[in-house]
Amino acid sequence: MPHPRAVRWVLALVLLSGAAARAQGVPSATSEPRAIEVDVHATDAGQVLSAEDALRLGLSPDAGDTTLVPPSLTADAPAAWPEGLEGTPGEVELELLVDVEGRVAEAKVTRAASEPRLTDAALAAAPGLRFTPATLGGAPVAVRLPFIYRFTPPVQVPASTTHLTGEVRARGTRKPLSDAALFLDRAAEPAATTDAQGRFTLDVTPGPHTLEVRAPGHETTTFTETLTRGQTLQVIYRLQPREVNPYETVVRDERPRTEVTRISLHEQEIREVPGTLGDPFRVVMLMPGVGSLASGISYPVVRGSQPAATGFFLDGVRIPMLYHLLLGPAVVHPDFIDTVDFYSGAPPVQYGRVLGGAVEGRLSRPREDRLHFTAYADLINAGGFIEQPFESTGTSVSLAGRFSYSALLISLATQVLPEVDKVHAGFWDYQARVEQKVGRGRLRLFALGSSDDVGISPELRRRADGAGVVSRFHRIDLRGTHPLAGGEGEVGVTLGWDGLGLNGEATRADAGGQLFMEKVGEYSLRQASVSARAGWRRALTSSLDVAVGTDVEHRRSATVITGSAHPPGWRPSDDADPLKRPSALATFSGAYASATWRPSDTWVVTPGLRVDAYHLVPGMTFTAVEPRLSVRHSLTDTLTLKGGAGLYHQPPTVLIHVPAFDTASLRYGLQSGAQFDVGAEWKAFEGLELSADAYFNPLSRAVEFDLMDVVENQRRRSALREATATTGYAYGFDLMARHPLGRHWFGWVSYSFLQSKRKARFGRISDDNHVLETVEGTLPFAFEQAHTFNAALSYKFGNNWTVGTVVHFNTGRPETGQITSQTQRWVTNPDGSSNWVRQDLDRAQRLAPFFRVDARIAKSWAYQDFTLDASLDVLNLSAQQEVVAYEYRLESEFSGSTPTDIKPTRAPVRIPIILPLLGLKATY
Repeated sequence: MPHPRAVRWVLALVLLSGAAARAQGVPSATSEPRAIEVDVHATDAGQVLSAEDALRLGLSPDAGDTTLVPPSLTADAPAAWPEGLEGTPGEVELELLVDVEGRVAEAKVTRAASEPRLTDAALAAAPGLRFTPATLGGAPVAVRLPFIYRFTPPVQVPASTTHLTGEVRARGTRKPLSDAALFLDRAAEPAATTDAQGRFTLDVTPGPHTLEVRAPGHETTTFTETLTRGQTLQVIYRLQPREVNPYETVVRDERPRTEVTRISLHEQEIREVPGTLGDPFRVVMLMPGVGSLASGISYPVVRGSQPAATGFFLDGVRIPMLYHLLLGPAVVHPDFIDTVDFYSGAPPVQYGRVLGGAVEGRLSRPREDRLHFTAYADLINAGGFIEQPFESTGTSVSLAGRFSYSALLISLATQVLPEVDKVHAGFWDYQARVEQKVGRGRLRLFALGSSDDVGISPELRRRADGAGVVSRFHRIDLRGTHPLAGGEGEVGVTLGWDGLGLNGEATRADAGGQLFMEKVGEYSLRQASVSARAGWRRALTSSLDVAVGTDVEHRRSATVITGSAHPPGWRPSDDADPLKRPSALATFSGAYASATWRPSDTWVVTPGLRVDAYHLVPGMTFTAVEPRLSVRHSLTDTLTLKGGAGLYHQPPTVLIHVPAFDTASLRYGLQSGAQFDVGAEWKAFEGLELSADAYFNPLSRAVEFDLMDVVENQRRRSALREATATTGYAYGFDLMARHPLGRHWFGWVSYSFLQSKRKARFGRISDDNHVLETVEGTLPFAFEQAHTFNAALSYKFGNNWTVGTVVHFNTGRPETGQITSQTQRWVTNPDGSSNWVRQDLDRAQRLAPFFRVDARIAKSWAYQDFTLDASLDVLNLSAQQEVVAYEYRLESEFSGSTPTDIKPTRAPVRIPIILPLLGLKATY
């Protein structure tokens, strides 16, 4: 359709209306419009009347009111090309009378087109034009001016035009590709580009066409389409990515760095590290400041503290048991985890009731674009994850779960040894989330649970018995977030249930002599809890942020004993021992406040205060006040100095979380300590981050029960009356060089030096293996590993192969008798006899150092709407055997069949943990 074009403005005539009359001081009611032809001259001041014409209009040439402002077009009025007309372009020149309101009061033809129908079309369209009124001396006036309509014949679109519409997506992931270019029939310029949703539309003629589709990061692909007359064809074009799930740098909305030691890991950094079974939380074992109980066991020993002193959190909710069977994956499906934050020291105030570090997994935000589904299986377990958004209601539903068939594999393996008791081990877990948009906020219901079962099932033979351990927990968390008072508020309620049971089984015979297996008893610890929390954070000014919060948790724990089952070493008088039959009611409550202050562009100061109250029924209350402070100073854009300090408290601990014990042990008081950390962070260049931390953690009161004391109940009876607390300290430094995810690879190298000590009373042992005296001294803590080294590297090649490796080294823990053997010495008695005797604890030796290499290789394929990943992950590819204890024994030397000598031997007890894991994962 043609459009009018005003090609020139020429002021020809000024019509004096009432406005001009008012300029002369004449009332408009009695004035009549007068048409006066005048000349207009262009000057630097604009278009002005001559002095003579100004006087003719009754205006003073010296009054500064002779400037005429012409009208300007504000609303176009297209003139339609007459229907059925064919011909060449034409022009119609009109003279328009524009009144004081900017309307076209009159249109005259000053030059007609050769085709009369074009002239008629121009006259019909002209009254629709709108202008800003012309002004003379600031008053509106009517003017006459020329206006030209230019007509261009419309492009003749064949009636047989067809339409091609569709989407361009990434093959495999179904991700819409924006700004993809489509080239039609080998044209040099693109015929169309896709929008943000990957959509496009093309008008093409009927017949065959070739479309070449190009998008960054994807292979150029050619498609052939044949369209018939009047057809509208909808297509989906899928482009093969050059890399499936590339290691690309992603700009994230990271929280500002105010902490001292936080390390955040994302994406493939938490899913593709060799030796971690693809589990996000197991990556923590390779972080600086982390030791281990044994190779493959996933509970971190953070800076020489007990594993139970480190808290595990999931979006602020504390998780009691993080790993299946100690060796297995975490109890949360990897697809639910977006980021893992690790605090090796000085955790901020929102992490309460921890004496060591903190590990928090942050749940991924629900994807709102389309259905997502993953399924995987390996040699140990299988699982799946599904997420479905409902755009109409703003709801998203996510479900995940997995189960282990290791019990079946172990059962098949033991079939070849019928005389040996059968070992069974298995686990399962589930997670479910419903998230709902509520105005500007969100409401989320999240539930998760886990079960582990391991033990020995007796054979069907007389006088055979067996036992098993079952550990389970469930959590249901409801939380809501919403803007509040200029910030963001959050409230939440969590229900929990924990259980740990010891089951006994035995083989019995019925009256006919038929053997059967019978459950003979159960000893279990159970705990139910309900907690609530609230928090609010806000940026008060550009340099000051505040955060406040509170939480309360009520626990009810009990011991259940049925049948003839009792804890090992139990005696009837032991019922009064809270560690042997723990039952308790307790309420934990806390509140915290912190501020982040930026006094300048180079300083960040974060003071905080946390106050906790621990109440144990009946009538025992402990209060803990925990001030904390972190400071960061940017010397340059790449170099930052940092420091932090704080006080921390926690109930008494044993090796790992034990339901009911955590509550009942409160009667022994709180543990208390401080953490001090100083260090530096340096971004040497793009892709290389260096960090160094030195720390000192004094323990003013430590109540750390020996695992054997709890499991075997061999504690001295006087321990109930005597103080169980001690003191200690840990110090060391951590170094780390890291290449974050990007440029086809990621990796890090870390080294940690640690000294962890505890003050203890121990006996001097005589050569006849009796205690000579009891002395007091400072001993290496059972979890001290002086030197730890980790190196991790993963590289993704252009052919979608990924190769990675991990190198780990640690020096051995002290051989103190806690979770290992106790050092012994060989003594020759005066009578000539010899024997092994316990060594004094301050002279205990150490376990042998351990070196391990892990490896992972994976291949990815992109199909139409899903991707397939195959991986082989091997823990301890180097096949090294770790020494976990020593056996002190006598070995005879033989000459033929005759013993010639008896030799004392300190024989290492080695665990050859080699775990190859072959797995497949499909992602839709």
